[in-house]
Amino acid sequence: MNAGFCRLPAALWQLAAWRPLLVVSRPFSQAGQAGDGGGASSSGSKEEEVRKLVRAHPVVVFMKGSPAQPQCGFSNAVVQILRLHGVTDYRAYDVLQDHDLRQGVKNFSNWPTIPQVFLNGEFVGGCDILLQMHQSGDLVEELKKLGIRSALLDSEKDHGKK
Repeated sequence: MNAGFCRLPAALWQLAAWRPLLVVSRPFSQAGQAGDGGGASSSGSKEEEVRKLVRAHPVVVFMKGSPAQPQCGFSNAVVQILRLHGVTDYRAYDVLQDHDLRQGVKNFSNWPTIPQVFLNGEFVGGCDILLQMHQSGDLVEELKKLGIRSALLDSEKDHGKK
């Protein structure tokens, strides 16, 4: 095992392969709307571009790699947690493809690490926070606020019938 690979709960490693609904990997300078300048921009406008990205979809993840091929264990864990809950419709941005995006999201959230998860435009946290929310059941409630029914609720109902 690669020394840089993180240790994750065994349940997350045992999950089968998954394909994301959408992965966005265009350069950060092109991520905003057409005609927004696109070129060199100030820190303030970079933060505005990130604001547009996180508000464009209910669930947004800034990660290393893509959901199909995460490039770090923490990003993989976020993808697997979302998968456990049946969340397949989300926007994933690969920060390894664009340094400006990587720095821009860190400045926007005032959080130094990647991955970063946003729900309904609000910064939730990284892998550790999402894992904690999953374990406590809070993630089910947060997803419900977005109109997303967690697949874990169906799983629990199926186990009750046996």
